[in-house]
Amino acid sequence: MERLLSPKTSEPFRMIVHGGAGRIPNDKAPLYAEGVKKALETGLQVLKSGGSALDAVIEAVAYMEDDPTFNAGRGSVLNSEGFIEMDAIVMDGSSLSMGAVAAVRRVKNPVRLARAVMERTNHNMFAGEWADRLAEVMGLELADPSYFLTERRRREWEEMRAGKVNPTREFMYSTVGAVAIDGSGNLAAATSTGGTPLKMPGRVGDTPLVGSGAYADNTLGGASATGLGESIMRVVLSKTALELIPRATDPASAAQRAIEIMETRVGGGAGLILIDLHGNVGLAYNTPAMSFAFNQGNEIIYGVGVMGRRASPLP
Repeated sequence: MERLLSPKTSEPFRMIVHGGAGRIPNDKAPLYAEGVKKALETGLQVLKSGGSALDAVIEAVAYMEDDPTFNAGRGSVLNSEGFIEMDAIVMDGSSLSMGAVAAVRRVKNPVRLARAVMERTNHNMFAGEWADRLAEVMGLELADPSYFLTERRRREWEEMRAGKVNPTREFMYSTVGAVAIDGSGNLAAATSTGGTPLKMPGRVGDTPLVGSGAYADNTLGGASATGLGESIMRVVLSKTALELIPRATDPASAAQRAIEIMETRVGGGAGLILIDLHGNVGLAYNTPAMSFAFNQGNEIIYGVGVMGRRASPLP
């Protein structure tokens, strides 16, 4: 179990992002590190310009959806039938408003559709073909399914289908997420994913489920999870971690305890990023690695944490 705590600074806002927890080859670590760093910078620019925490997490996650390094948006993994289905969620901690989408196939940025569901409908979640149609009606950017497919994911799919790679042991759960607190003290969280490789068509994991893939509440904090969805959703991991914050010494301890609960009760690997209502930042994971980035004053701390040593920034 690895955890990392960053103390609150005088900065009027804080933000933390993740690019997934699991296994990651050494040669791809710089891509993950650079990707989360740029996503954080994208979100911080929104906050520095006076934007809300909600605006910031949407832009950070959308950046990672556009980066083929990650398993979200372009770069999503293929299901057992060889096509892509994507999930996303966003939550506003000031009002407890949330929006989510599941199994979408043509939406360029699923996290933007999740926000549209939250702000422009009377519902919380849409799924499948009807979610894609909703995006079209709302004027959101669509893409042909071929846009999302990368050569890397096609090759991985072929190797897994041939039994050359074990998706449970070798896969990097590179779901993406972000949590922010803005200058007004409002929190927001967002998460986006392509799901697990070789999943059955129609399978929906933890990401779009409120309290599992993400949660935000101004009275507690904000959280985003990554990892094995079938385990995360059974313990409602993000909400569980936030409810532990008042009894924990810091957000990292709360995240670590929540993952321990998951391990004990249902097993599985996962990672969590948290910000409490005071702006303290923490993360924890029980997987071999996790990519992350957060701001500490004017400094950006980022990298790919590895089990067995304290997570630290890359040069």
